Parts: sequence; C-alpha cells; structure tokens
Amino acid sequence: MHLSTCAPLLARETSPRLFPRRVSLARAHGNGAAKLEDGQAGEVEPGEGEEHIQGRDHEPLSGEGDEDQHHVQLAAGDEGGGADGAAPPSSASSSSGDDADGSSPDSSPPPESASPPPEQPQQPTSALAKNTVPEIYPMVLALPITRRPLFPGFYKAVVVRNPAVVAAIKEMLKRGQSYLGAFLLKDEDADSDVITDINSVHKVGVFAQITSVFPATGGDGKGGENDKEESLTAVLYPHRRIRMTELITPGQGGAPAAKVQLVEDAEGEKEPEPIDASSVVSSASPAPLTLIHAHRTPGPLQTSFLKEYPISIVKVENMHAQPYNKSNQTIRAVMAEIVSVFKDIAALNPLFRDQITNFTISQTASNIFDEPDKLADFAAAVSTGEVGELQDVLESLVIEDRLQKALLVLKKELINAQLQSKISRDVESKIQKRQREYFLMEQLKGIKKELGMESDGKDKLIEKFKERAEMLKMPEVVRKVFDEELNKLQHLEPAASEANVTRNYLDWLTQIPWGVHSIENYSIAHATKVLEEDHYGLQDVKSRILEFLAVGKLRGTVEGKIICFVGPPGVGKTSIGKSIARALNRQFFRFSVGGLTDVAEIKGHRRTYVGALPSKIIQALKRVGTENPLVLIDEVDKIGRGHNGDPASALLEMLDPEQNTAFLDHYMDVPVDLSRVLFVCTANVLDTIPAPLLDRMEVLEVSGYVADEKSVIADKYLAPQAREASGLKDVDVTLEPAAIDNLIKYYCRESGVRNLKKHIDKIYRKAALKIVQDLGEDALPEAEATAAEVKDEASTSVEEQQPDPTASVPQHEHHKTTVTTQERKPLKVPDTVHIRIGTDNLKDYVGPPIYHKDRMYVKAPPAGVSTGLGYLGNGSGSVMPIEATSMPGKGGLQLTGKLGEVIRESAQIGLSWVKSHAYGLGLTKDESEQWLNDRDVHLHMPEGGIGKEGPSAGTAILSAFVSLFTNTKINPDIAMTGEISLVGQVLPVGGLKEKILAAHRAGIKTILAPAANRADIEENVPKSVKTGIRFVYVEDVRQVLQEVFKGEPVTERWKETLTYEEPATSEDEPAAEQAAAVQN
Repeated sequence: MHLSTCAPLLARETSPRLFPRRVSLARAHGNGAAKLEDGQAGEVEPGEGEEHIQGRDHEPLSGEGDEDQHHVQLAAGDEGGGADGAAPPSSASSSSGDDADGSSPDSSPPPESASPPPEQPQQPTSALAKNTVPEIYPMVLALPITRRPLFPGFYKAVVVRNPAVVAAIKEMLKRGQSYLGAFLLKDEDADSDVITDINSVHKVGVFAQITSVFPATGGDGKGGENDKEESLTAVLYPHRRIRMTELITPGQGGAPAAKVQLVEDAEGEKEPEPIDASSVVSSASPAPLTLIHAHRTPGPLQTSFLKEYPISIVKVENMHAQPYNKSNQTIRAVMAEIVSVFKDIAALNPLFRDQITNFTISQTASNIFDEPDKLADFAAAVSTGEVGELQDVLESLVIEDRLQKALLVLKKELINAQLQSKISRDVESKIQKRQREYFLMEQLKGIKKELGMESDGKDKLIEKFKERAEMLKMPEVVRKVFDEELNKLQHLEPAASEANVTRNYLDWLTQIPWGVHSIENYSIAHATKVLEEDHYGLQDVKSRILEFLAVGKLRGTVEGKIICFVGPPGVGKTSIGKSIARALNRQFFRFSVGGLTDVAEIKGHRRTYVGALPSKIIQALKRVGTENPLVLIDEVDKIGRGHNGDPASALLEMLDPEQNTAFLDHYMDVPVDLSRVLFVCTANVLDTIPAPLLDRMEVLEVSGYVADEKSVIADKYLAPQAREASGLKDVDVTLEPAAIDNLIKYYCRESGVRNLKKHIDKIYRKAALKIVQDLGEDALPEAEATAAEVKDEASTSVEEQQPDPTASVPQHEHHKTTVTTQERKPLKVPDTVHIRIGTDNLKDYVGPPIYHKDRMYVKAPPAGVSTGLGYLGNGSGSVMPIEATSMPGKGGLQLTGKLGEVIRESAQIGLSWVKSHAYGLGLTKDESEQWLNDRDVHLHMPEGGIGKEGPSAGTAILSAFVSLFTNTKINPDIAMTGEISLVGQVLPVGGLKEKILAAHRAGIKTILAPAANRADIEENVPKSVKTGIRFVYVEDVRQVLQEVFKGEPVTERWKETLTYEEPATSEDEPAAEQAAAVQN
C-alpha cells in the first residue's frame, strides 16, 4: 500500500503547540534547486526537470564550479518570516517553532578576534553550491532547544539571541561550515543558547544544517540598549541522529569538558559499533540549499575557530538504526496501523492533508513500506505528544520500537482529534437547534399577528395589568405609582433588565387586594360552636374571642388587634388561631419568625437586588386575597438578631395599631393599610420578647391541661382522628378510658397533648399491624378481588431502561412496575375482628411506663427531708424531695443536684435564717452561743441529671434544715412552695396550677402556698384537682414551721420565741390590693 494513494484523504489541523511548525516538503527539482521568491518558501513547480531518484542516496546539491566558492545571504525579515526563508530543495516552507520565542541573549560579548565582519549588501547571488554532508563531524557547535526535539528530514526555525552564538554562526557560514548539533533541554522553562552542564540536555540530538538565517530584533521591545542587541532566526534542517560524548563548556579555553559515558539505550536497542569514516554513508534525506557569498574558507572539518567564542562545543558520534528485515510482518503491521491512523485523523481534520501529501512526494522510495524509519519520524514530527514521548522516538534505534512509540503518540493525537470533533459537533448542534427554534418562533409570531390571534407580548402584558387594576380600589397614591410604572414599562425594551424589574413590581402591585375584604361573621352562637368543636377547655381564650366579636358587632367593624397566646408546647396555641379565623370567616395565614435574623423578611427587599421580594405580610395579602385576614406570627419569643438588622424592631411598625395604617414595605414603596388585619402571636415564654413589642400585645396565657381535660380531649378528638388516619374507622378497636388514664399518668405528663397524640397514634398503628399479621393478607375478602382488578384494568408494565454503562452505581436487575389510573380501594376488615386496649395490655402497644412513681418518699422520711413542688420545662409540674444532712467540718454549705444560681441563693438564705434563729428554734442554750462552726451542711436535690432553677423551693429548703437540726421528721403528705426572704417573708411564685396537678397526682394531702397566690389558685385550678387537698396560705416562714411541725415537741418552745401574729385584714379587701400582693 503506497501512502500517496491515501494522502488526499489524510489531513490534520495544526496544533497551537506546532504553530507555525507546519511540516511542508516540496519535490526536488532535477537540478537540485528550489524555487524561492521574496524571501518566502515557494512551492516547486512540477515538471521542471522533475526526477524520481531510486537506489542511491541524495547528496546536498552544488552548482557548477569551484566547491570552495560559497555565498551567505542575510536577508532582512522578521522572526515569523524567517521560518519561511530560503530552504533546501526538499522543502517548500518551514515555520518558527516553540524554540523561536524563548532564548534570551547571553550577556558575555564575543572576543574581538571572533567579531563578525561587516554586514554584506543584501543582494543574493545566483551561485548555488552543492555541499556533501560530512560523514564524520566529531566536534560541532551545540545549540540547546526547548519543548520538543527535532527529527531528521523536517525543518525547524529557531531564534538565537546570545551575541557570542550569533557571531559564531556567522563565522561558520562564512567558512562554509553550516553544521551544528541540536539537543533538547530537559527543563522546559530553561532559556539559554549555551549548554553549561551536560546533564541539562538529552544526550541524543540531531546533526542539523543551517539552511538560511535572517536578522531578528532582540531585547525587550521597550527601546534602549537591549533592543540594539543583534539576534538571528536560523532555519535548521536535521540530517541524522547523533549522540553527545563530550562537552566543552564556555570559559574552558579549549580544555575538554568532563567526559560522559554513553548509557545503554532503551530495551531492545544496542549502541552501534564505531564506524570508520569510509563506512559512514551520507544522509538519505534530500539535502538543503544554502545561498552564500563567494569567499575562500578552510576545510570543512576545521572547527578549532569555534573555541575562540564563549559557546558550547560538543564531541558527537553518529547513531545508526539497527539492521532490520523489510519483510518483517510486525514492522509492516505497525506501519499499516500508522497509515490507518493517518486516515482517521484526516477524516476528522482535512487541514492535515497537505502535510501528508508533501511528505509522500518527498520520499525517495516508491513504496512507503520501504522506509519505516522516515514514517516513524514523520508521525512524531507532526504530532503534539509529550516531550518525553517524542524524545523516546528520537532515541530509538530499533525500527520496530521506534514505530511502536510513534504509533502510541499518533494514537493519542487521534483521541484528541476525536474529542475535538465531538465537542465541535455538540456545539454546532446546539447552535443550530437554537437558531431553528428562534426562526420558527419568529415565524409563529408573525403568523399569529397576521391572523389576529395574538398581539405583541408587551402589549398583552400591559393590558393584563390594566384589567387587574380596574378590579381593585387602589388609593390615589398607589394609582399614581401604578400609572408611572406602567408608562415606564411601555417605553422599555422587553430584553432590558429594567423591564423585568418593572414587570415584577407591577405584578405584585396588582395582586395586593386593595379594597377587597371578606364578609365577617359576628355571630356569637356561631363562634361558640366553632370554638367548642375545635378545642376543649381554654375558657379564658374563648371568652376573650367572644368579647372581641361582641365589640365588633356593636361597632359594625373590627379594627386590627394584636393577641399573644403564651403557654407551654402542645397546648393548642397555633390551632386556636385557625379556629378564630374560622369563627370570624376570615382567611388564615401563618408564618414563623423563630430564628429569623433578616429584617428584610419583615420589611421586604429593595427592588435593586436580584431576586428581591416583598415582606411576609405583603406575601400573605397576596396569598389570601383579602385585606382583613388573620395572620398568625408563630414563635415570636424565638426571633433572632443578626448583621442584617433586628427583626423584632421591624415588627413594631407592623403590629402597632397607630402605625400599621400606612405600613411601608421596602419593595412596594407605597403605604399599605394593615389596620384591618387581626394579628395573633404565639410564644412559650414572655421573658425573651422585647418590652416595646410586648407592650403592643394583649397577652392571654394558655395554661396546660389537667388529667381530666386530657382524658376528654383524647376520647373526643385524638382517638377518632388516629382511628381514621390508621384506616380503622369501621373496625372494632376500643381504647378503654382506664388505658387513657394510665397513658396520661405514666407516659404523658406534660401540660400539652402533643405527646399524648403521638402515643394514641402509635396505639392505632400497632392495632392495624396486628390485624394484618393475625388474619394474613390472603384471608382478607378484598385480596383476590383487588388482584383481579389490577390484572383486568388498563395497566401497563413499564420496564426500566437498560443499565447505564457510565453510571457510578451498578444496576443488577430489571424491575417491572405495574401502573394504573385506578385508585386503590381500602380493604374491608371482617366484622369478626375485635381489639381492646386496656390497662393490662397497654404496654404491648406503647412499651413500659416512663414514670414509675410520683414521689420518692411515701412513708415517713428521715429527718432532714422535705417535699417541694417544681415546674418543669415541658410545662408540667413535679413533686421534688429535698434532702439535707450534716457532718463534721468548718461550717460550710455544699449544694448538689445540678442547681442553678437562684436556687443556690435560696439555700444560702434558708441556712442564714436558721443560724440567725438558732436560739428561738432551741438549737442553742444562749443567744450569743456560736453554732455550726464545727459542722458542714450538705443539701441535695435528687434527679441530678435534670437542671433545677428558681426561687420557689425556699420554704421547702428551710423546712429541711430545721428538720435536720431538730432531728424531727416531716410528714410526707405535706408539700410546699414559695420564695423566702432573708427576714422570713414568703413571696409569691408561678406555675401553681401545674404544681398542684403534680401534687394531686402524687396523693399530697396538704399544700403550703404563699398567701399572695391565693386568688390564682382559687380561680385557675379546677375544683376536681383541689378536691381532697387542704391548702394553707402562709406569709411568714414561722407559719410554715408551725404547720409542718404541728404536734411535735419542738413546737412548745416555738410558741414563746417564734410566735407570728397575722395582720388584721378586712373581709372586703379590694382585689387590687391582692393583685399588688401577688406582684410583690
């Protein structure tokens, strides 16, 4: 197979790394000359004495006459044009490679003795000298090159900037010795024209001939002295491979450099034996032409003059390919594969075809398979492979190995070409698709416009905004802004960014329900019915809502109010808001501000920002479509504060009735009336709500539910909902009242019913699972019918696609999915199924009890133990024992049980009061006697994993100290709560309802409470809870001690020393004074 037959099909786009290193070979003329015009590489005209020489090597061409007459032409031209200057006959053009842009001039000037002669007039002569390439040239000028090696038979243009090297090259050309060695630098970033270290270059290079030189501008291009330095662009034509044996570095004065032993070549390659001069044949490559001036020169091998220049000179030896068998099947197969790869590359990049054509024409052999070494060099020369791979091709002496390495480089080139072609096709297809879609859309718009089916998009949009505005009762200020923005939109191009902003603004402006409100229902009977349906208990909240409706009915209108429900989690604060909205026939919108740190959520974003949106309240008005919705602001006590502002401060304007009549949103920038909106806020505590915000709210406390209320809620609301959600609406599943009571007592003691709802849901889910497991799926009546329906219905089996080979997760099976448009019918459970959940099997559904006992000491506890009442974080109360003991020490007090700062202070106050009244308590015999100086006191509250805080344990702590020091036991049926002062006053506390619920559950018979909390207990605690409990209201700790230790011997002395007389109070004491006492 001859390569010329496939050359027209092969092409390759020159890589940027090769540019403008284009391999271009021209057919030699019969007289050995190449046609050159205007300093550019011309193309050989076919037919002028064209001759195909076979069976002998080409020698460099010479003219008729004396071989010692030579000419040098220094043609003026730039660096880029120099690559295309005068060339040998085997080439029509050459190009500047990567080396032409990297070498910096050497600072050392050449010696005076070696200074170049004056520049000759730039007049080319017609004399052409045909020189024979020397067979042995042991010592040559070494020129380092970068980035890629040279290959025999292929041109390369390099730029030389070192003055000494430039002078040496000029002198060589004068003497007719235009040969040098080109070696690749190992460091790609190196920039030098002189080799200073033999290890800095690869030892295998090429023996090249300078075919032409051109002046090139050096320096930094900024003017000055540097730009005056002379540099040259030299076009090199490599003849053969050589190996560097010695380096004579600059400054050695001709002394030989350190000798470097030849290393063994790659596996399969052997170092050739030394060859006599007579056995060395000249290069088989076509020789280049050199235009030179006539002058006498010494013999071609006299290179001693080079030692006068500070340049790098090397001793070299030729490298010959090892003999090979042309009929070797492996070699022929690899060559065939290289030709095939050339075909593939040409099919992808037709620009490569000229290079392959020129290479085919330049060959001396009629069949490319007769010159495998040249084919390998050509493949490496035109590829953009790695530097190391190309150098390996150059160093390979075994033809088979050289072909294999060249094929590897060419294969990578093919892969790059395929990838480039794929990317190009993808981009073109996308562009064509978009252009086609755009063209069709424009045609469609034109057709619709001609038929009157559709007007211009902007006109239609403006018409839509006008229609919306006509249906609204916009205030005058808003109407004016609307007209201005609409006029702006009419004069804006649709593609402009401002048009998009204006369109979005008009969209929001016309979707706010200006003047649209829902018809409110002021019926007291209807509101009462709705509230009773949705909630059980909560009489205070229901009464306040009914008052609100009564005022609205009398006035004919209801102005916006701000109501804040405060209570523990799960008591129904959020659901109360929904019920109020339903009772008033108002739209409902909820948004949470828990953790909110951006004030833009309350005031809106500026329109200048990308993706700007109005505030939440504006979004609420758009969503509900009325001006008078009920807006629930959830978790108002958990609002945050960040670098974007304080949202709590922004809420002031929105919630203040005096300001929200003209609420100004940053996005809308027009006043919006929020006075008709009913705001309802929810919070767990009031401590974290800012005082200015809290002052604008009407606070309604939603306390927890008692056990009786929880039982009713579970029976009337939670159980039916859970039954229906579990698919057991028509199934006989009974949750007994006793089981609900146990569920409340041993599993769900929190104030709310959220946890109770979770447990009831779990019970019914377990019951559903039990029914299916016990009866079996096949035993259900609908099992067979359902299977038949699925089979007979119009269903489709959709088989998933084949596994994607590129998927990262392997796919093993094909899944068949049956789809249908028919809804699945619920299965009917037989009437013979009956499930009862009672106290005996409750743990099978919800697990073992969480709370095992209500109090630690049921029988008489030891001295030093009292019973207090606490309020837990989940809104429930607890009975809390307090233990005290003493030991020898130095009068210190130790506190344990994960106690907070306030409760520690209460313990210090209680101990101080006992010390100050030690004589009155009978602990000392004399008032001046020192006491407790030799003993330490330790106070502990059990359940140390739970943090405890608050002042309400003051009376219980003091009672425990007195019990310890008097060695008197306290009745475990007595519990107490109240804060104490240093002089013994009992102060009011909170959470009385939850504490009394816990005492009732624990079976406490007597509760000592502050007298200031009497009204709270009588009003808020249900009678069912207070039944069976005796309440003792105290104002001083002496009353506490007299009640706790009633009947004990120690109280006989207390009658004389700790008597307390109750202040005389009128039976008609105003309620205001009682309230003041509670606050104090």
